[in-house]
Amino acid sequence: MNSTDQNILSCLLASLNQGEKPWLVTVVATIGSSPRPVGSLVAFRANGSQVGSVSGGCVEEDLIARLLAGEFSGPQVCLTDYGVSAEDNEKWGLPCGGRLELAIQQLDKKDREWVRDAHHAMSTRHTLSRSVSLESGETRLSPAEEFAPLEKSNDTLTHCFGPRHRLLLVGAGQLAANLSTLALAMDYEVLLADSREWALDQWQGPEVEKILGLPDDVVREHAADEHCAVITLSHDPRVDDMALMEALDSACWYVGALGSLRTTEKRLQRLSQLGLSDDALGRLHAPVGLSIGSKTTMEIAVSIMAQLTQLRRESKDLSDSPQSAELGTR
Repeated sequence: MNSTDQNILSCLLASLNQGEKPWLVTVVATIGSSPRPVGSLVAFRANGSQVGSVSGGCVEEDLIARLLAGEFSGPQVCLTDYGVSAEDNEKWGLPCGGRLELAIQQLDKKDREWVRDAHHAMSTRHTLSRSVSLESGETRLSPAEEFAPLEKSNDTLTHCFGPRHRLLLVGAGQLAANLSTLALAMDYEVLLADSREWALDQWQGPEVEKILGLPDDVVREHAADEHCAVITLSHDPRVDDMALMEALDSACWYVGALGSLRTTEKRLQRLSQLGLSDDALGRLHAPVGLSIGSKTTMEIAVSIMAQLTQLRRESKDLSDSPQSAELGTR
């Protein structure tokens, strides 16, 4: 299952292959509350279809009408604002005080190569930086060591395409099903690992990639980069410990384990005896999830996804803050 950005690039590529001139719209700045964060994308085709979103829907309806009317045609990247007044907020369904600045770029055949390359990079879990001249619309791609927040200067827009955040769940069951449902809705790529073939055959959760194999092998092969999170849910220390040993010694950004405080203490002792350093053990989120008094499997799933969201947002807040500054119309 592809990420939203991959689907957007697929839409653009299909349109360009048919000789069309689609539009790519990017959220470049926000003030106050916003339905979609800076860097969000939406693609529009000449038939009125779209992939992606920048709001709850009202902005997109107005945008497509303006696009089809020829307001944003030509190579120049156009900037436009929504939510400049209270009346605008009500009209466009934006949160109170919310304001968006959008960059609108019409693509043509000369853009096909970079769209194709960006799509390939995301498919192979590589990160590329997209640099766009606001004056000419010329787009260049370059390798990026890490995903960087969007930046806009007077003449250039820089935005990264990178791998989708991947969530590897070790142990099939009801909690994994609930977690998968929430994670997919939040645009994670979800992988489910289990060494029991019957457990995968009886999976009743949403459609995810199911992997039969030993947990440490699965982590090593599928969840060892900085865009991956690993959570063990099997309740079997032999299984969970194998996965955690591999995950805590990898580059994945989040490692969590289900279990009580008592279970966690025993797990940490075992992992320490198996040779993991204090630094590695300090990376483990256990008991996994925020402490919100959750009891049911769905409540536990909510607490886990809330913790993932909290940690991701904390890492982005400082770097994203300049995008909530000045808004201008071009």
